[in-house]
Amino acid sequence: MQLQQMQEDIARLRGQVEVQQNDIQQLKQQSLERYQDLDRRIGTGTAPANAAPSENSPAGGDVNAAGTPVPPPQAAQAPAASTEPGDPAKEKLYYDAAFDLIKAKDFDKASLAFAAFLRKYPNSQYAGNAQYWLGEVNLAKGDLQGAGQAFAKVSQLYPKHAKVPDSLYKLADVERRLGHTDRVKGILQQVVSQYPGTSAAQLAQRDLQKM
Repeated sequence: MQLQQMQEDIARLRGQVEVQQNDIQQLKQQSLERYQDLDRRIGTGTAPANAAPSENSPAGGDVNAAGTPVPPPQAAQAPAASTEPGDPAKEKLYYDAAFDLIKAKDFDKASLAFAAFLRKYPNSQYAGNAQYWLGEVNLAKGDLQGAGQAFAKVSQLYPKHAKVPDSLYKLADVERRLGHTDRVKGILQQVVSQYPGTSAAQLAQRDLQKM
């Protein structure tokens, strides 16, 4: 009886190990997908560090949910007030420095840099982009809560910004990862209805058809 009990315990432990190994493999795959997604966005949308942006186009790789570069309009004014007068040249230096940390895959420092930029220059023409990339960086780090908050703020603080459809689509992805499936469908439907013709809307429509 003792031998049989030991065999049963060993079989149960083996089953638990297999489940844990499967969970670990899934987590590794999700992490790899996030890094690959971020790499693709950086590779397809990043302007050279020394390239001068147009008057209303922030530098730093403005790309849509499908990875296609898009020219963003002037960001909407955020309700917060900056602690110093606006200086586009200085703002660009801060923004490019934060984006360089993404290219270097130093996501922890990039997250801190974008958050600091938004505190310092909440009304900058680069603020909408910075808010979106803060979400991407947090997602790459695996910080789903931080990513969701950052993506949500793009539409809240910069409702007319070109990044809004993509940020909402990414927010739906974050909610899905968090297990909030009841919220995902509503967000995807919002993207499809409010931003027709965008790449984010096309992706959202595809995901809705799979649900």
